[in-house]
Amino acid sequence: MTSPAPLTLERSFARRIDLTSLQLFVAVCELGSIGRAAEREFIAASAISKRLSDLESTLGISLLYRHARGVDLTPAGESLLHHARAMLYSLEKMQGELSEYAEGVRGHVRVHANISAIVQYLPEDLGAFARLHEGIKIDLEEHLSHEVVRAVQAGAADLGICHVSEDDTAELQTLPYRRDQLALVLPQQHPLASQPSVAFAQTLDEDHVGLHTHSSIYRAMYQAATAEGRSVRLRIHVTGLDAMCRMIDNGLGVGVMPRRAFELMQAGIGRRLAAVDLSDDWARREIRLVARDFSTLPVAARTLVQHLQPPEAVEAPAGAATA
Repeated sequence: MTSPAPLTLERSFARRIDLTSLQLFVAVCELGSIGRAAEREFIAASAISKRLSDLESTLGISLLYRHARGVDLTPAGESLLHHARAMLYSLEKMQGELSEYAEGVRGHVRVHANISAIVQYLPEDLGAFARLHEGIKIDLEEHLSHEVVRAVQAGAADLGICHVSEDDTAELQTLPYRRDQLALVLPQQHPLASQPSVAFAQTLDEDHVGLHTHSSIYRAMYQAATAEGRSVRLRIHVTGLDAMCRMIDNGLGVGVMPRRAFELMQAGIGRRLAAVDLSDDWARREIRLVARDFSTLPVAARTLVQHLQPPEAVEAPAGAATA
C-alpha cells in the first residue's frame, strides 16, 4: 500500500486547520487563561475549550498545560503560537491590501532595500514613479542586503534593491540599478582629510564608527582588514548613516559610507566633516534590482522595474533563471 503524496498531506492539513480556532488559541496564549480569553472574544469558555481540544486532536499533539491558575504553553504550543501569529498577521495585511484595491489602488509592489539605496537614490526615484503611477502603491522596508535577498527568495518581497554577490543570488535574477562609491568620513582637521583618496588599510590604526556587523559595508571592511592580517578597531555600532556622522562629528572615530549619502546629509552637520574616497576596488559597488523572476512579476512590479532601470543599463536579467 503506497503512502499519500506529500502534497496531498499538505492540502489535507491546511483544510483541517480552522482559522477561528487559531485566533482563539492566540488569545488564550496572550491572556494565559481560557476564561479571560472568553471575556475578550465574547464567546463561552466551554466553546473555546472545545475548539482547543479539537485543534489538539487534529494536530495530534498537546498544545497547553492546563492548571488551576490558567494555561501554559507546551513546546509544540510555542511553535504553533509563532506560526499562528505570522499567519494571522499575513491575513490582516492581505485584507488591508484588498480593501485598497476597492478604493482605487491598481497594484501593490512590496520592495525591500538596503540603507544605501534608500538614502541615496530611492526617495527621488520612487517619488517620480508615484507621480506617474498614482494608482500603484509601494510598500518599502529597509533591511540589510542579505535580509533583502532572503525576503525575495521567501516571497516576502516582490523586488529587492541592494548590493549582492553571486553566492547571494544563485537562485535569483538581478538587473543593474545604480553605482556608489564608498568614502572615509572623518573630521576636517584629520591628517587624511587632505588626501585625494585613501586605501582602507591606512585607516586600520583609527577607531571606527561602524554599521551593523551583517551590513555589506562592514563585511567588506572586515574582509579587507583580514587580508591585511589586521582587524577593524570598531569603537561603536550604529544603525544609520546619520548617527554615524554625528558620532564622527563628536570625536568617536572615522567611518565608511557611500559618498553621495554623506553629501546629502552634509547640510545637517555643517562643514565640520570631510569625505575621502576609498581607493580599494571593493569600494566601487553596484546596487542591483533583485527578483525571483522578472518576467513573472505582477504588472505593477514590472512597471516599477522599468522605471528604476537606468536607460544605459538595459540588459537581460543575470541569474540562475536566465539559462
